[in-house]
Amino acid sequence: MKILLVQPAKPEKAVGAEGFSLYEPLALEYLAAGVAPDHDVRILDLRLEGNFDACLRDFQPDLVGLTAYTVHVNTVKRLSQQIKDLDPGIVTVVGGHHATVRPKDFSTPFINVIVVGEGVFIFREVVRRLENHLELSKIPGAAPLENGAVMIDQGEQGHDLDAFPFPRRDLTAAYRKSYFSDWMRPLASIRTSKGCHFRCKFCALWKLTGGRYLTRKPELIVEELGAIEEKYVYFADDESLLDVARMDRLADLIGRAGLKKRFFLYGRSDTITRHPELLEKWKKVGLERVFVGLEFLGDDDLKSIRKGSTAENNVTALKILKGLDLAIWPMLMVRPEFDRSDFVNLRKSCLALDLPFIGFSVLTPLPGADLYDEVKDRLISDNYDFYDFFHTLLPTTLPIRDFYQELTNLFNRSRSLKNQLRYMRKYRLRELPSLVRAYGDFIRQFKSLPQDYGV
Repeated sequence: MKILLVQPAKPEKAVGAEGFSLYEPLALEYLAAGVAPDHDVRILDLRLEGNFDACLRDFQPDLVGLTAYTVHVNTVKRLSQQIKDLDPGIVTVVGGHHATVRPKDFSTPFINVIVVGEGVFIFREVVRRLENHLELSKIPGAAPLENGAVMIDQGEQGHDLDAFPFPRRDLTAAYRKSYFSDWMRPLASIRTSKGCHFRCKFCALWKLTGGRYLTRKPELIVEELGAIEEKYVYFADDESLLDVARMDRLADLIGRAGLKKRFFLYGRSDTITRHPELLEKWKKVGLERVFVGLEFLGDDDLKSIRKGSTAENNVTALKILKGLDLAIWPMLMVRPEFDRSDFVNLRKSCLALDLPFIGFSVLTPLPGADLYDEVKDRLISDNYDFYDFFHTLLPTTLPIRDFYQELTNLFNRSRSLKNQLRYMRKYRLRELPSLVRAYGDFIRQFKSLPQDYGV
């Protein structure tokens, strides 16, 4: 069979950060690895290629698989219709995060199969049955939908991460130099764990594993790392540091293997605060950058989202990371309820943190998260194109134009000029023009956001 796996681009109205980070479609590389080797499988990354019709006509696939976060829902529906308009006989399969938390959003005449949960082994079975002309409805966990589609939910199947094959990175060979995060380029991604013990109100990821933290054996991770050509490696985990003993052993194995990689991973501030020795060990084996979801700088705000950490942890974690001379990617949230004084106080607090980089997002009620259920009656838009973490989905205290002006000021004025220059020094000289262009485009998008609300 000819199988085309598609990574969609963000919709036109969504604000994206592709000018600063673009990660490989690891989920599709896993799907491809699970399929029998006698099939002709291709991966199409529409973030980097735009002519979907031409690819369909050239390759003439028997099956097209698409993945989607919430922001991609409308895009994936349109792509599915495009596929069926070209050839109604092509089987369309949709999976990914949104299909797992809200599968019926993909119940359309243009989508044949909706996969809920980990899709590698389900997709393998779908391909096997199609090849042998067997009914998909007989797959364990399959349920027919009104329009003739099949939804497949096998529950906790796929929770053994060590059972997965290594992803087919060869299928993204044409794109690999384009995957990056800021100065870390080209950048590979690897999954070493899934899930989280914590119950943050704004996050649905912990629900996908029933609140469990699933991990891979360190030996398998090192084996996979040894096959990765890129110098820079991003750990595509929900949280990389939760199992301290595992990460300690993984650092030991990386050191013994002599791997000369530069790592980028996510760590909670409370974990960093409790285990500075772990970060010190990782620094010695190549850790270069840490993503820290600070979320808020005040305890009341942190409690309101059930973060399970404290403002003191945030400050201490930043101090530890600075002391180790690790690059820090801290993220903070802005509440739609913020007034001018809230923005001013946050901007002053950020300046006091003395950081080369700080990221901001608007608190977003994602489908599947407890926050969504709590506020869904107050949503001002049901357009999935706006689920980009920058469009507000809740009423703002400030007029919408003023809200986005203040948010723009946060991005522009939350770091001193000295720190902005420190951040830029991480880049190669030839990359600075593209950084300046990307930042200019990003800010222009922000300034145009009020138009999406009719302002």
